[in-house]
Amino acid sequence: MTERSSKASTGRSSETSVDPITLTVIWNTLMSIAEELGTTLRNTAFSEGVREGDDFATALFDSNGRLIAQGNFSPGHLGSMPACAKHAIEYFPAETLRPGDSILLNDSFMCSGHFPDCFQVMPVFLDGGLIGYVACSAHQVDMGGAAPGSQKVHGVTESFQEGLRILPVRFVRNGEIDEDILRLILGNVRMPDKVRGDLLAQHTANLSAASRLQQLFRDHGADTVAQAYDIILDRSELAMRTALAAVPAGTYSFEDYLDDYGPDTEPIKMAVDITFDGIGAVEVDFSRSSDAVPAAINSYINYTRAYAIFAIKVFCDALQPQTEGNMRPITVTAREGSFFNPRFPAPSGGRAVLQVRIFDAINGAIAQALPHRAMGAFSHWSNPNIGGIDDRTGRPFVMYDLSLAGYGGRQGKDGTEALSPVMNCSNIPVEVHETHNPIRVHRLEFIPDTGGAGKWRGGCGLRKDIELLNSTAVLSHLGDRHRFQPYGLFGGQPGALGETLLNPAGNAQPLHSKGMYDLKQGDIVSFRLSGAGGFGPVGERDPDAVAEDLTDGYISVAGAREDYGWEPGPD
Repeated sequence: MTERSSKASTGRSSETSVDPITLTVIWNTLMSIAEELGTTLRNTAFSEGVREGDDFATALFDSNGRLIAQGNFSPGHLGSMPACAKHAIEYFPAETLRPGDSILLNDSFMCSGHFPDCFQVMPVFLDGGLIGYVACSAHQVDMGGAAPGSQKVHGVTESFQEGLRILPVRFVRNGEIDEDILRLILGNVRMPDKVRGDLLAQHTANLSAASRLQQLFRDHGADTVAQAYDIILDRSELAMRTALAAVPAGTYSFEDYLDDYGPDTEPIKMAVDITFDGIGAVEVDFSRSSDAVPAAINSYINYTRAYAIFAIKVFCDALQPQTEGNMRPITVTAREGSFFNPRFPAPSGGRAVLQVRIFDAINGAIAQALPHRAMGAFSHWSNPNIGGIDDRTGRPFVMYDLSLAGYGGRQGKDGTEALSPVMNCSNIPVEVHETHNPIRVHRLEFIPDTGGAGKWRGGCGLRKDIELLNSTAVLSHLGDRHRFQPYGLFGGQPGALGETLLNPAGNAQPLHSKGMYDLKQGDIVSFRLSGAGGFGPVGERDPDAVAEDLTDGYISVAGAREDYGWEPGPD
């Protein structure tokens, strides 16, 4: 099955109907509303993942469900939101909605690929007429299912095991939360207080954005704003087509592999073929990838599309704000039944592990066409969930963690250290985890000699050691790059493999990157993320850069000798 972005014209011809100053004011106001929506959500959320981890997104749509503006948040949510909003509107056509209504959904196919991501789409009315929609998503700390955090991979064979699936429902009616729906949700999750808090934070954030959108329409009038929308979308499309046309025409292909989908399983082939037509359009095709797997790691097409569009935009038109217009020239295809376009009820709770890998696959292909914009592969990241019953309170806890390491080297620059690759999230502070969960973090540090050597070095891997203070807990591991190194480019070396060890000062038992493990009090889990790939011939690295890396601790003396033939000079 092929999923295509619309290439249809908006049907208006209004390029000269809004003066430039008014257009600029409207456009900047729209982006401001989307950003403010996210700020409100972050500042009122209850969970660490939303409040500190930034695992959410926001967007504005016109009355026909076209994406007009978005906040600068998680691409996986944002790229999924246009389809999500359209599904919500299909279930609740405009004539069935009333002021004060809001639609809630989290279905993996309709939304961003797993149940923890809950979306709220709110229609906005002015003087009795529908003027558009505001929407936000947030990763809920738990949606029930087989393990704390709802992201268990191995042993989950169908979507029904993953937790509470919410098809579009009218969560808010005439401004009042539907307490029956809320009670149904909270009765099926491990952390009802945090889930309730985050759901209400989403609702209130949407309310604030709706108020500002109404004021924009009062200030400029519905006709002027509608004309501005069409100009924005058409110019966005033109900018993207111009950027795509500048890429040499041809088909560029790349293959890489996920470790597997659980202990004693086979690697998963990730294959992409990207075709630039030379006149302003591109097709990204994942059809040669593996079939869907019987574990919760498949990527529904909406999620595949989200990161494919994001990657194309990064390489070809990075600085233009994203709208439905600049999505129009991008077609994302995946064979139905494949890993990147599974059929329901394929499980997908752990699909977060794929976001970096989708980008890396596209990066590897585009490096052939745009070598000056490509980079060595990212380090992977760590997204474990540790949960159980807190001995101190007798209530469930879920530690939802985000550990983020290095970027790959690229032309003219070493890989950046410890920043979020691709998904715009943040390392959650140690102090926050230790305050809210019965754990202690013993280490959070770079791992020397893990970044791929090259003319421009890849970023380091990251080590994080977490001790369980509770009597028992369950670890749902979600990582990768334990078997296949992050690749280097153009003579750059790959990054070091990642690994996870239980009790590193004891028997140092290796843990699988997607395994489930029972932990006991005093256990320490050492998460060691892979290094990122290098860029360019190793022999061309500046000796002063090697010396600086030694000073910073990114490499050791032994590593400098082995990778670069470095020897200390006379004092």
